[in-house]
Amino acid sequence: MPFIEEHGLWTAEQEAAADEVERRVKELGLRQVRIAWGDQHGILRGKNLEVGHFLSVLRRGKDFQTATLIFDTTNNPVVPPFGAGALGDPRMTGLPDGVLVPDPRTFKVLPWLDRTGWVLSDLYYRSGERVPFDTRGILQEQVGKLALDGYEFVSGIELEFYLARLDDPKLTWQDAGHPPQPPSVSPVAHGFQYLTESRSDEIDPILSVLRDNLVGLGLPLATIEDEWGPGQVEFTFDPQTGTATADTVLLVRSVIKQLARRHGYHATFMSRPAFPNAFSSGWHLHQSLRRADTDNVFAATDGELLSGTGRAYMGGLLAHALECSVLTTPTINGYKRYRPDSFAPDRIAWAEENRGALIRVVGGRGDANTHLENRVGEPAANPYLYLASQIASGRDGMTRSLEPGASADEPYAADAPVLPVSLEAALEHFKSSELLRKEFGEPFVDYLITLKQHEVRRFHAAVTDWEHREYFEMY
Repeated sequence: MPFIEEHGLWTAEQEAAADEVERRVKELGLRQVRIAWGDQHGILRGKNLEVGHFLSVLRRGKDFQTATLIFDTTNNPVVPPFGAGALGDPRMTGLPDGVLVPDPRTFKVLPWLDRTGWVLSDLYYRSGERVPFDTRGILQEQVGKLALDGYEFVSGIELEFYLARLDDPKLTWQDAGHPPQPPSVSPVAHGFQYLTESRSDEIDPILSVLRDNLVGLGLPLATIEDEWGPGQVEFTFDPQTGTATADTVLLVRSVIKQLARRHGYHATFMSRPAFPNAFSSGWHLHQSLRRADTDNVFAATDGELLSGTGRAYMGGLLAHALECSVLTTPTINGYKRYRPDSFAPDRIAWAEENRGALIRVVGGRGDANTHLENRVGEPAANPYLYLASQIASGRDGMTRSLEPGASADEPYAADAPVLPVSLEAALEHFKSSELLRKEFGEPFVDYLITLKQHEVRRFHAAVTDWEHREYFEMY
């Protein structure tokens, strides 16, 4: 019996989708299919399968190395490779092969490649058990818990990033380290004329390539906007439900980086690049809940700004913002974005239609589309963990009927808890989170702590340019 059927890993919808995938693969005469998986950092990994082999593993899964789970952001192991049981799951000892189970509902044809398909997958052990470190599984579980309460999660994204001209990819043996030397780049456009047509037109050739391919993939691209910094742009997407938004982010970031490189550019979702005149990039996450009989349960019908459900959900987001910081801002660099008067939040407060607040209420009294925008995230965040952190926090807020308190009309001057100033500080809140340990499981929380503590230790061990300038001549 095929692995997927043996363990009951597909729904009836996925079974039907698999039949359609088989039909399309044959009808289009595809050469190969990329089977992809989103790792712990929100980076796509996977394998290129010849089409005959793909069809043979579509229903039985594809072997895949669990070794990728022990890598930090430089692809260095955070624990001894054959002692991976130290991550808190003895099934990882020896780094056995896992099984990538394709989700046929995510199948796409990549328009920039010759007859090449793509499908997203989930990671299982050979026993049929879900690997507890598979972040898509974390989000799926949260979406499932919402469904049991009668709700559907609706979310939309605004994703900022930089495009630069690739001058030197640094492809010498000396440059190919852990991590490799970053490429040398130069600006592709002038900055600091926010939302001007002429700035966008300066880089229309690459923007059109990105636009055409994202639309060709069937992704719900809504707008392409010129942002503040030189070559900084923002792509926004129409709302999607459940895990679809996170799947979109995972694919969009990879597609943009691949296409930029192919056309002589470098795209980065690093929040604050070390360029003169750079302005931080963020990821604003719009969200609401709906029921089968109600379009949007956050919209109030009594003249208030938000319904009781919306207020309680927002209360949960605020109450757990500190402990969720590692999930919304997982890199050391991302914390350099939280500055006063920067369009990024620096403390835990909400406001109506105010872009300086952590939570912005978008819409208004009597507006059926009123929803919440969380402005805390960095563009490099793992999308599954970012969304899962919101659902878990919001659910707790609704369960306990948490009140968000008064609106902060001047968010940067509000008497409110400040956001963590570093990844190291954020980890302390994450470690002590009873909610996240309950919702995501002790093994996952301890696993992510191990990964991120390793990242922090490497950072502190490195001698920075700042230190060299500060001390080398003076002392």
